[in-house]
Amino acid sequence: MRVLVVGSGAREHALVLALSKDPEVVALACAPGNAGTAALAESYGVEPADPTAVAELAAKWQADLVVIGPEGPLVAGVADAVRAAGIACFGPGADAARIEGSKAYAKDVMNAAGVRTAQSEIVDNPARLDAALARFGPTWVVKDDGLAAGKGVVVTPDLPTARAHAMTLLEGGHPVLLESFLDGPEVSLFCVVDAEGAVVPLLPAQDSKRVGDGDAGPNTGGMGAYAPLDWAPDGLVDDVVRDIIRPVVDEMARRGNPFSGLLYAGLALTSNGPEVIEFNCRFGDPETESVLALLRSPLSRLLLSAAKGELAAHPPLEWAEGAAVTVIVAADNYPGRPRTGDVITGAEADGVLHAGTRRRDDGALVSAGGRVLAVVGTGDDLAAARVEAYRKVDAIHLPGSHHRTDIALRALNGEIGVPATR
Repeated sequence: MRVLVVGSGAREHALVLALSKDPEVVALACAPGNAGTAALAESYGVEPADPTAVAELAAKWQADLVVIGPEGPLVAGVADAVRAAGIACFGPGADAARIEGSKAYAKDVMNAAGVRTAQSEIVDNPARLDAALARFGPTWVVKDDGLAAGKGVVVTPDLPTARAHAMTLLEGGHPVLLESFLDGPEVSLFCVVDAEGAVVPLLPAQDSKRVGDGDAGPNTGGMGAYAPLDWAPDGLVDDVVRDIIRPVVDEMARRGNPFSGLLYAGLALTSNGPEVIEFNCRFGDPETESVLALLRSPLSRLLLSAAKGELAAHPPLEWAEGAAVTVIVAADNYPGRPRTGDVITGAEADGVLHAGTRRRDDGALVSAGGRVLAVVGTGDDLAAARVEAYRKVDAIHLPGSHHRTDIALRALNGEIGVPATR
């Protein structure tokens, strides 16, 4: 099988790494890729959100399967263009990708499907903002209604902070989504879905969104993750698939927008049971790095089965014992405007995935984004995986870089619990 992966981050490096170990994959390419994927796959400098360019590359390269990593290309219709060229594609079309591209659309789908989610209100006029804010709180959740790479969200007990973020979004022409705050720990559940309605869940994971230890500071695209979740309630995955994923998949099909690809449910395990924080239309980053590190089934066959509507016949997935922990090494000033162009050393170890990197003309590896590396450790248990991840982090040098030191620590210390059901 010839597989083309679209994207340039650590998620795509994780996908490429898993596919490179797959005996069914005879050729592998990544577009545009990064310095890490270049060691495993052919690289092509295509604009990933250009449907025509990606479809033409896939046809010219004679891809049997195209795997689209980021949300931007999916919302832009890249999967539609690839399928129109007669090539199997893992990823939803533009209409179905609205489950992530428009939070208002996602809320409408969830409400119609009877899925539990936070109460919400869309504000598109500054004149309505203060009255709307008064209907929420005392912890305010303020979101950009469109794509914001995980950084368009502010969760705060401070009303002026919430108002200031909302006004910034509105002044930029972005509608604002206000939500009620959901108590309880957060969980990310990835489900492979095909257009026939088959659903195959992966291992649940938990990521850390805020930039600093102890969940301090602003939201980011994610500073680390781990899997599996030994503290999660028994039957959680089955319950979420039954009560959340399948109703949403069925409702999207009823609307004529069947979902095919990776449906990612961001959940809060509240005192009322699991409730949806958001849906994404692609593999999450950095959770993917941990989840795929534990997958033992061939990835290409799973993704191709979904792309061809044959997922119901796929055998049960096989997983490694133990755990995986991912730690993000970020550039100076991230999640603000990051410093780039700094030389990176010590990033050659197994499990060091590239997110924002490039090769300089002299061959040096340099930073090229905010989240620079995703460092994955695996082990027989969470403690061992965590030790391995931070051992690799300690061997990396990037001037001015920073990382969280507490990824998976609360889980390891038994400090995560689900609120008692009301």
